[in-house]
Amino acid sequence: QVQLVESGGGLVQPGGSLRLSCAASGSIFSILVMGWYRQAPGKQRELVAVITSDGSTNYGDSVKGRFTISRGDVKNMVYLQMNSLKPEDTAVYFCNLIVLGGNNYWGQGTQVTVSS
Repeated sequence: QVQLVESGGGLVQPGGSLRLSCAASGSIFSILVMGWYRQAPGKQRELVAVITSDGSTNYGDSVKGRFTISRGDVKNMVYLQMNSLKPEDTAVYFCNLIVLGGNNYWGQGTQVTVSS
């Protein structure tokens, strides 16, 4: 059983910053990709950022230059540093994990609200 637990969401003013964390636990033998997706009310879930086991990254167009994804020194951790936040970044942010064999896991999500 694999579990993903997100933390770090909250309310922030436009232009502010937040850092999201995701901890993966359970029977994880080989991580291929960890990443973040988000879903705003009435919209489809979209890519925010992903990072592969060799450190390659990919970002959604709307967050390039503002968000940074990184892996932790502690195994099975991934972070999302979000700067210059905008109201349109408001969404539930989900951690995602893909392991060798193709199994795909999701966290429960953490709410990020950008509002003055």
